[in-house]
Amino acid sequence: MVDIHLDPQVLSGLQEVMEGEYPKLLDTFLDDSQKRVEALRKARDDAKALGQIAHSFKGSSGNLGAVRLAHLCQRLESESVEAAADLGALVDQIDREFALVRPMYELERERFGV
Repeated sequence: MVDIHLDPQVLSGLQEVMEGEYPKLLDTFLDDSQKRVEALRKARDDAKALGQIAHSFKGSSGNLGAVRLAHLCQRLESESVEAAADLGALVDQIDREFALVRPMYELERERFGV
């Protein structure tokens, strides 16, 4: 299992590229991620829907340096194809991981005090 929750190098690179738009990027990621977590909870018995949501969530998480979250979404996306595993347990892990990284992103956002 991947142990890195948040890659600071990814955030640093994004901050450089995005400049003044960086705080907005963080806000958008947090809002979208919350919606995706809620969608995963609602779809926990629909393997196809879980796979689609996980695919999208994997991309945004990876792009913003949420390494473990992206890894968990990758697993859910892969396992949803077979629908043999306990997908609900993976949804719970994703939910817990987002709950863990959310305050890290909020602290990052506060550094820019808007």
